[in-house]
Amino acid sequence: MNSDRKQHPQLQPTVDNLSQAIFTVNRHAKTATNPKFLYKLKQVALQKMLKKGLAEKVGLHFSANPKYSQQQSDVLVKCGDYTFHLPPSKQDFDNLPHLGKLDQTIRNPRSSVSLNAAKQLLIAYTGLSEPNRASQPQKKEYTKPVFKKLGQSYF
Repeated sequence: MNSDRKQHPQLQPTVDNLSQAIFTVNRHAKTATNPKFLYKLKQVALQKMLKKGLAEKVGLHFSANPKYSQQQSDVLVKCGDYTFHLPPSKQDFDNLPHLGKLDQTIRNPRSSVSLNAAKQLLIAYTGLSEPNRASQPQKKEYTKPVFKKLGQSYF
């Protein structure tokens, strides 16, 4: 059955392909049941692209969904035709201009990269490995409670 599927050629790590892969992974992470690995993949890939000069930090935005505070800022990163947000470092507050509120009218272009192809490309680019699902602890099976008849001892 799997042999019927078309195998997509391995994507090359160009700025366009990497930014589309990060976009795809980020979009799927928002609705995933366990998004930790996907967000880690996005963060490590963007950090590596920033170090290589393939992406640039533009400024700071107020976060649309602050975690534990009234206000929180995120770093806006431009990568090809796409923009992404990353958690800021202390140096970012000193070095980057604050752009204020997020502009809701600016959207990233659509991407046609599948999640599997995007993950393969980013895993190859970053060197991260996906955690095994089998190594994660499984939930215990539910066992019905046993009730004794009224007056009988449990011991």
